[in-house]
Amino acid sequence: MKARTFTHRTVGAAALALSLAGFLPASTARAADATTAPGDSKWKVAVGPGVIVTPESPGSRHTTVFPFPSLDISYDDRVFSQGPDVLGVNALAGENYHAGASLSFDFQSRKSSDDARLKGLPDVHVGPKLRLFADYTWWAFTGSAAVYRDIAGTGQGLTAMADLFVSAPLGKLLLSAGPGVTWANATYTQTFFGVNAQESAASGLPQYATHSGLRDVHFNVNALYKFDAHWSANVAAVIGRLQKSAAGSPITERRLDLNGMASVLYRF
Repeated sequence: MKARTFTHRTVGAAALALSLAGFLPASTARAADATTAPGDSKWKVAVGPGVIVTPESPGSRHTTVFPFPSLDISYDDRVFSQGPDVLGVNALAGENYHAGASLSFDFQSRKSSDDARLKGLPDVHVGPKLRLFADYTWWAFTGSAAVYRDIAGTGQGLTAMADLFVSAPLGKLLLSAGPGVTWANATYTQTFFGVNAQESAASGLPQYATHSGLRDVHFNVNALYKFDAHWSANVAAVIGRLQKSAAGSPITERRLDLNGMASVLYRF
């Protein structure tokens, strides 16, 4: 089988959440040659509708569904805007690898009004993150890694993800799947899963101290179908299980961390 070159577009559980989480950990891989632009221009532009399914907040048993505009814009495989990556640059790019940075948003947040159990806990707001990423493809296998750093002071700290994918082209359909892990620092785990003395008194939840460590282990499944030179559809799911501080928190109702995304794109 010929090696399949994957672009910068790797979405982890955090990103899928998330991405799109921490994982968007959120990871799924999209093959560059599966959605090649019809012309020879260095610009590649695709737009369309999409929908995301994600927990209301990390560890919540409730899910939320919301629409979003799906964008996939790049120039010469160097500068891009795609999904939660508002603006990114492939500092290094080759036939089988990419490495670079992007300004990214994921949708992890928490509102005390979402659930009576959260009353007395502080809200956690969405905000921009600096994303550093790298991926390498050999034959049908792609390894990817990404680090997300909160740059807006929302308390979401730092998370890091590593994923391995295997891809199989079946005519117009490209299937990708594989395992991954997400690590989170103490700031992230305390924000989403910790309960200090003041929060315990306000919410009635027991105090709970967190530490940096493994946030989740997850499995990614991605299916991309190319109808023709212009139209394509993509469905992705990240099925995770919370670990360590995230799993034992009194805030956590469910260790299953399920995130999904579906989109249809028209490429100009």
